[in-house]
Amino acid sequence: MERDAAVRVELYRQFVGSGRAPTHAEVGEALGLGEDEAAESFRRLADAHTIVLKPGTLELWMAAPFSAVETRYRVETPLGSFYGNCAWDSLGVLAMLDTDGVVSTTCDDCGQELELRVDGSRIAGDGVVHFLVPAAHWWDDIGYT
Repeated sequence: MERDAAVRVELYRQFVGSGRAPTHAEVGEALGLGEDEAAESFRRLADAHTIVLKPGTLELWMAAPFSAVETRYRVETPLGSFYGNCAWDSLGVLAMLDTDGVVSTTCDDCGQELELRVDGSRIAGDGVVHFLVPAAHWWDDIGYT
């Protein structure tokens, strides 16, 4: 639906511009939509697995690759600081913003601090990304995966 595409683009524009997840009302206001129209669009986007809402609310939890809540995957960019949902999404933040940056996290196994630097098309850092859950099952429990 055209309206949902506009809501999605505005959601990301506000997220990147402010460094925080916008509310459905903020997105709707920017697009001249009523609060109910914006709420329905958020619900449709969530049903389509385009965004993830906090359970039982209209508040954003994830707008991949961005996390609306603090995670272990902090992404520092010239455009600001963001959180990724996982190591993969953290690199996706940098790709989406088309910028260099640094991903800071910790090892799940030993707790050691880890840092990945992206400079142009090169990634520098040590580590292994392991996907415990096969991609085909991520949406079985997206909050866990």
